[in-house]
Amino acid sequence: MKKAQNGSHPTPKSIVERVTRLRGSIEKHRYNYHVLDKEEISAEALDSLKKELVELEHQYPELYDANSPSQRVAGEALKGFNKVTHKVQQWSFGDAFSESDMVDFDGRVKRFLIQDEIKDDPQYVAELKIDGLKIVLEYRRGELFQVATRGDGKIGEDVTHNVRTIESVPLKLNFPVDIIVEGEVWLSKKLFEKLNKEQEKAGKPIFANPRNVAAGSIRQLDPKITASRKLDTYIYDIAFFNNGQDLPVPKTQQDELVLLAKLGFKVNPHAQLCKNINEVLDFWKKWQHDSKKQDYWIDGVVVKVNDVHMQKVLGYTGKSPRFGIAYKFPAEQVITVVEDIKLQIGRTGVLTPVAHLRPVSVAGSVVSRATLHNEDEIRRLDVRVGDTVILQKAGDVIPDIVSVLKELRTGKEKPYRFPTHVPECGGDGSIERIPGEAAWRCVFKNSDIQQKRRLYHFVSKKCFNMDGVGPRQIDAFMEQGLVTSADDLFTLTKGDLLALPRFAEKSADNVIESIENSKKVSLARFLFSLSIPQVGEETAEDVEKHFKTLEKIQIATAEDLMKINGVGDVVAQSIVDFFKDKDHKVLVEELLKHVTIKKVESISGSKLSGKTFVLTGILETMSRDEAKGKIKSLGGDVTSTVSVKTSYVVAGNDPGSKYETAIKLGVKVLDEDGFLKLIK
Repeated sequence: MKKAQNGSHPTPKSIVERVTRLRGSIEKHRYNYHVLDKEEISAEALDSLKKELVELEHQYPELYDANSPSQRVAGEALKGFNKVTHKVQQWSFGDAFSESDMVDFDGRVKRFLIQDEIKDDPQYVAELKIDGLKIVLEYRRGELFQVATRGDGKIGEDVTHNVRTIESVPLKLNFPVDIIVEGEVWLSKKLFEKLNKEQEKAGKPIFANPRNVAAGSIRQLDPKITASRKLDTYIYDIAFFNNGQDLPVPKTQQDELVLLAKLGFKVNPHAQLCKNINEVLDFWKKWQHDSKKQDYWIDGVVVKVNDVHMQKVLGYTGKSPRFGIAYKFPAEQVITVVEDIKLQIGRTGVLTPVAHLRPVSVAGSVVSRATLHNEDEIRRLDVRVGDTVILQKAGDVIPDIVSVLKELRTGKEKPYRFPTHVPECGGDGSIERIPGEAAWRCVFKNSDIQQKRRLYHFVSKKCFNMDGVGPRQIDAFMEQGLVTSADDLFTLTKGDLLALPRFAEKSADNVIESIENSKKVSLARFLFSLSIPQVGEETAEDVEKHFKTLEKIQIATAEDLMKINGVGDVVAQSIVDFFKDKDHKVLVEELLKHVTIKKVESISGSKLSGKTFVLTGILETMSRDEAKGKIKSLGGDVTSTVSVKTSYVVAGNDPGSKYETAIKLGVKVLDEDGFLKLIK
């Protein structure tokens, strides 16, 4: 068990394992939904997954991980499209699912404002949350210059040629201003139904929902296909505005909507100014009822602090604005039948019972699986094979069974019993009950599936960064017996690869070169690559900074490790146990025969100690990551939000709104030359 930070109650292993599985599932489904436009679960179900993860991480702060999907903005640019670096970083709103969530949001906003000596109560603008595809449009001197998808928040896809076909997107604004705006592309329900009838008539698969059609249409290589879909837009926010036309500078979110309409954008007419959070709740209740009347899908209400100055004071967290939130509509429920119950092996070897269902459509997608969590949950629900159940798309990796309609039982339903052996576990297939928990796990701890996942992690970008070596290649290496552990990767030869399917001369050369280039690695990356339980990327960096050498880490005691800020007794003991393990010692020894760990640079007199930096724009002499690394090596901190407490804003070419915010707040701005002089 992990020990809670307050030291009162240890975190149950089941919670740790639950968080691990949640993170893996969210990453998978966020990638499918936001990048591939493939919906294996509904957006509501994904929101519910994120909600549970956020709640668990809040309840158990010792489980914090900088790599958790709760810390990151969903999505990334698709290959095949030109990549666009956003001049203004794109954010995703945090989610609320209940009135209490909204009351908590209101309380956080007020507390934050009071800290900055703003005593006026905030007003809010409530806007309909359209279920479509977000786009970012840039205009130069009033003419459409570029349109990009949100992507991962920093890099999106250039979809200008397709968005130009949408009639509601102005190619030329009413005023020749430089502006970047954000909005949503959507497809009407009527056109969606018509399109699906055409698909069905042609013998093609029907689309799950209008959002998928909108996203897929924008990503067509042929603009004629996009034009034929008759997409529409609503524009709702200004990310950057260089006036030059004596137009009034928006001081509120309401003013922004008025200006957007004045410039010629299509703006949703149903936004409402709310004097307090109670009026926001009333607006949400109204539209929960009235949303079905509109010709576009609405999945909730977006709520923003109206006053722009208050928005700037509130700023952002690592992944979302503090001044706004998305209040989602409730998840849908449907009825279906449990056709079977089977066990699924998780990353840690824990066995999760999954109900195989009669396929049913819920929240715009067809589902055929639902998790039953553990043996106790099966008993609590008294769910049996053959039961008619209520299924809800909320709150789990896959849909939840809420309850059993026992009045529909025929007497033929069969209770489920856990087996004594599961062949997929490996070894002799034995399973065991986890002491003190309702979960079962495989007795054998080193199955192929667990080893594959460790190797996927080892070669990933944040570890050894072996470009061209991914899950498909790892699977092939293991199937042919070329690789059984991480150190085997460094012994591969070109001849080994040419013997594998789909490997030609060039691809084999590229992989061997990539493996060779990966042999020099930082200590933090080396530690992170080892899959030490509880050790994420940030913890690895903290350990590197404290000990400086692998040798010191290997002999460190738990007490030594706990001297590092943020490392508790559970993490410390996990690191100690890892390096004491005989198999792990052998792995490290074998890796060090091939790998060179870079020397950790000492902080030069902590020149920037206590200073906080924000980077914006493009630097010519170094990358953003290199600049961050230099600042940290000199004792400084790097954040993404400009506030009155920021020491410096470093502005490269084409700086975003952070530059303007710095000027307004009186924060010192350094150009690249000034920054280089400071860190010299």
